[in-house]
Amino acid sequence: MKLTFWEAAQALQAENDWRAWPDFELTGVEFDSRKIVEGNLFVPLKGENDGHSFIQSALKNGAKAALWSSETELTDFPTLQVPDTLKALQTLAKYYLQKIQPSVIAITGSNGKTTTKDMTEAVLAQQFKTYKTQGNYNNDIGLPYTILHMPAATEKLILEMGMDHAGEIELLSTLAEPEVAAITMIGEAHIENLGSRAGIAKAKMEIATGLRKDGLLLIPTAEPLLTPLVQNLTQTFKTFGFQSADYSADIQEEQKEKTTFTVNTDGTLLSIPVPGKYNVGNALIAFAVGQWFGLSVEQIQQGLADFQLTKNRTEWLKTKSGIELLSDVYNANPTAMNLVLDSFSQMPTQGKRVAVLGDMLELGPDSPTMHRSVSQHLNVSEIAEVYLYGSEMASLYEELQKSYPQSQVQLFAKNEKSALINTLKETLQSADMVVLKASNGMGLNEVVQALMEI
Repeated sequence: MKLTFWEAAQALQAENDWRAWPDFELTGVEFDSRKIVEGNLFVPLKGENDGHSFIQSALKNGAKAALWSSETELTDFPTLQVPDTLKALQTLAKYYLQKIQPSVIAITGSNGKTTTKDMTEAVLAQQFKTYKTQGNYNNDIGLPYTILHMPAATEKLILEMGMDHAGEIELLSTLAEPEVAAITMIGEAHIENLGSRAGIAKAKMEIATGLRKDGLLLIPTAEPLLTPLVQNLTQTFKTFGFQSADYSADIQEEQKEKTTFTVNTDGTLLSIPVPGKYNVGNALIAFAVGQWFGLSVEQIQQGLADFQLTKNRTEWLKTKSGIELLSDVYNANPTAMNLVLDSFSQMPTQGKRVAVLGDMLELGPDSPTMHRSVSQHLNVSEIAEVYLYGSEMASLYEELQKSYPQSQVQLFAKNEKSALINTLKETLQSADMVVLKASNGMGLNEVVQALMEI
């Protein structure tokens, strides 16, 4: 970060006499006092705990200044008095964005946001200085935090935008003012808060709120719910998918660790180091973004071939005994789970295919129906054994009784994670291949870690 104390004060219109302290460089911004390093600006946020109460910890770790909205004033330490520290964090991020002036690429969607972000950054990094959202810092706190951690030399900033309620992406898009925005897909994530897939589509379309007038919006052609929402869009919009799209793909070969496909625009052959038709859709977004910013075909090919996937997103792992694990345990909704299962069902293996599936959360009153629907993507001739984990998966368990022998489907309650792990350790063989998928709140990453030791 390249900001000074006085510069931040002026950007925020701080209410106190900040000129009482001499100006100095700020080395960064942190809202977690434990992460403070020498010269940082501390931003105390109010949540379950009031961040203001951690000021002494921040000082001990090297904070040089702080935003402040507490009634208890600090008189012997450089502070910037503001009405709301979160809004001040967002305002400061917008100021810094305008100061550095990178091109912003914003990505949202019910699934695939992080993978698409990683692919897009890898492509653009072939020619530009890039920075991207780290981890899951994609909300009203994480996005401004990401912006303020952007190096001053950044030319292209790739921002992931998440949400669990209407209006959240509008705030993020307005803050970031992207030149390019993309919606990966419309699934059922957070349908409990948004009422329907149509409500989710409308919330995702908020990403166009701050889109530059000369900007580009990329949407999946297979999502009819988005079609009426782009009719009055004044910016350019293009579609991607597998048929009747501006950017469409024809899959040539799909392996466990690589997918090869051609792009219809010019027959370009591309390869990505991950499996799945759904990941080809994500790669089409990265391809389109690369073309928008003038990269050559060779640069785009190289970026996609070498991109590094964020942990727990469609990650292939191998246990000590040679069992192959497809770990995709960060999030889940029915559309995403079905796509993963369809792809996994066709992957070659010397042993048996096994599915370990945990609850998909925040699906609202239709959750039982949505969990049951996954049965259409589980075939005993392709996936020999299914292990279900969580109370919501009881509905799928009941449905699978119709098509699976009782011995090949097991259900474990949420408090039976140890039993699930022990059962898998006892039954899996070295030639087997296992897919693990669930919402992050189910903690299936612990199952993955346990299996890696066998």
